[in-house]
Amino acid sequence: MRVLVVEDERNLADAIARGLRKRGMAVDVAYDGDTGHELAFVTRYDVVVLDRDLPGVHGDQICAELAASDTLTRVLMLTASGTVADRVEGLQLGADDYLPKPFAFDELVARVQALGRRATPAAPPVLALADLVLDPARRVATRAGVPVDLTNKEFGVLRELLKARGAVVSSEELLERVWDANTDPFTTIVRVTVMTLRRKLGDPPLIETVVGAGYRTAEGAA
Repeated sequence: MRVLVVEDERNLADAIARGLRKRGMAVDVAYDGDTGHELAFVTRYDVVVLDRDLPGVHGDQICAELAASDTLTRVLMLTASGTVADRVEGLQLGADDYLPKPFAFDELVARVQALGRRATPAAPPVLALADLVLDPARRVATRAGVPVDLTNKEFGVLRELLKARGAVVSSEELLERVWDANTDPFTTIVRVTVMTLRRKLGDPPLIETVVGAGYRTAEGAA
């Protein structure tokens, strides 16, 4: 899941980003409305965690423009004011959810995860291919009933490939969906991650390389 955090309180923004990354999400951070506005419309995010009172472009404007666009990006609006009137106004602007400060981090994570499920086409709660089972909610992968120990990035790549159901997923798409904006677009990290993932999954191979195009799940493994 790709998330953008737009929050001018740097310590809070960084804490949110660290926490979401620990949950396996790819997170970009903007500390003002101008940067947040630019990123929100340049990159396809599943969820934008958006502070309402921002320097530069106001959070209300970013929210309204995202709601008016044809993007599937979901908006979780944050604000120091938690009155009913404020919540209603935020939702009327187009926010998908609203969380007043201070908040419990576990609640923020749960809300981001719920919005992320609404931002992409519905996928089965558990993904399976041959004797491989991937449970994104519990972050568990097994093959032939044996647990497979995967890093967050390996888990994310495998999830995207299984969701594609045999369609080719390019390295660029995997980089965008699993890593964040700080990753060098010319890096070989996707290739290395897929290579390690193949090794951990064992034989028979479940991931094929389509030369010049990307990767897909093995045709004979369905």
